[in-house]
Amino acid sequence: MSPSVNARLAVRADMPEVARFAAQLVRLHHALDPHRFMCLEPIEPGYERWLTSELANPDAAIVVAERTGAEPALVGYAYGRREPRDWNSLLDTCGALHDIYVAEPARRLGAGAILLGAVIARLQALGAPRIVLHTATQNAAAQRLFERFGFRRTMIEMTLGLE
Repeated sequence: MSPSVNARLAVRADMPEVARFAAQLVRLHHALDPHRFMCLEPIEPGYERWLTSELANPDAAIVVAERTGAEPALVGYAYGRREPRDWNSLLDTCGALHDIYVAEPARRLGAGAILLGAVIARLQALGAPRIVLHTATQNAAAQRLFERFGFRRTMIEMTLGLE
C-alpha cells in the first residue's frame, strides 16, 4: 500500500521540522539567484522562532503535510497570512501565501496540491477575499501547480544589482 498525505494545522511540536523545510526553501531560492535571494546561515533557528510566534497570530495560517501509514512523517508545509491593505503595492486586504515547500520524496504524492488547497481554505476562513503569492521565475513546477488552482500572473519582479 502506498503512503498517502493529509494536511492539518501545524502545532508547536512541528516547528523544528517546519523550520528545516523553511531553510531548504531559502537555500533553494538562493541557489536559483544568489544576487536576489539572501541566505544568512544558520537559517533554522530564526525560522523556528518566527513560525512558532506566528502560531499565536490569528491572521496566520501554518499548515503541514503529513505522510500517513506505518511511519507518519511531515513532508512539507505552507505558511500564509491575512494581510492588511498595502497602498505601496496597490493591494487591498488579502491572503498572502508566503511559503510552500514539499520535501523531494513526497512531490509525486500530491502533497503540494494538498497543502495548497489547505492553506487556501484556511486563508478563506480568515476572511481573505483573494490570495496573492510570489514564485521564483525558474520554478515552473510550482507555477503549474498555482495555475491549476486558478492563480493568474499579475506582476513581474525585476532586479537590478548595483554593487
